[in-house]
Amino acid sequence: MYSAVVTGASSGIGKAIADYLEKEYKVYRVSKSDGIDLSDIKSLEKLEFIKDKNIKILVNAAGIGIFKPHEEIKVEEITNLININLTAPIILSKLLLRTLKKNQGYIFNITSIEALRFSKFSALYTATKAGLRSFSMSLFEEVRKDVKVISINPDITKTNFFDKLSFSYDNDELAYIEPECIVDVIKHCLNTREGTIIEDITIRPKLIKIKKIKRK
Repeated sequence: MYSAVVTGASSGIGKAIADYLEKEYKVYRVSKSDGIDLSDIKSLEKLEFIKDKNIKILVNAAGIGIFKPHEEIKVEEITNLININLTAPIILSKLLLRTLKKNQGYIFNITSIEALRFSKFSALYTATKAGLRSFSMSLFEEVRKDVKVISINPDITKTNFFDKLSFSYDNDELAYIEPECIVDVIKHCLNTREGTIIEDITIRPKLIKIKKIKRK
């Protein structure tokens, strides 16, 4: 049996993907809930699953957001967000790349619609997601013969990502996407005929609506 690694697998998009892949793969769930802190970059090389030579899929789905004036963000918050959103996916890709090449595998990087546009109070978050997308597309050119590298750029998604933010998805079902929509993209990519690669895909809801929230 092949194996898969899914970060951010305790909730939201990552959990939905891990639950789906578990039907056919041995899944390593990577999250704080599973005792793994992706912000601790030095610990990544010591993760046990790095030794598994049957890994065929890496899904970098973990991500956090900070959306406020840049001068108000603490330096440690900047470092933490960059480590989780960008540095950890780059390092995990490096650590697993030889195994993924051997198994003709896949890397799925879950970025964001913010990787494609510029929004107020999103400079830090946008930088990490645009960086992850650029990393994906450059790595694709490097390893395309052996590994399919796919960047998925979701718009606002119904998850707990917004639990501590000042905005969230609107209650209108046409104004957000479900985590299962990203799972559908994963399914499609895994079943694409040999010789054809989906490199970059964006998923958006029909309507543009957000809900503002006052936090204490």
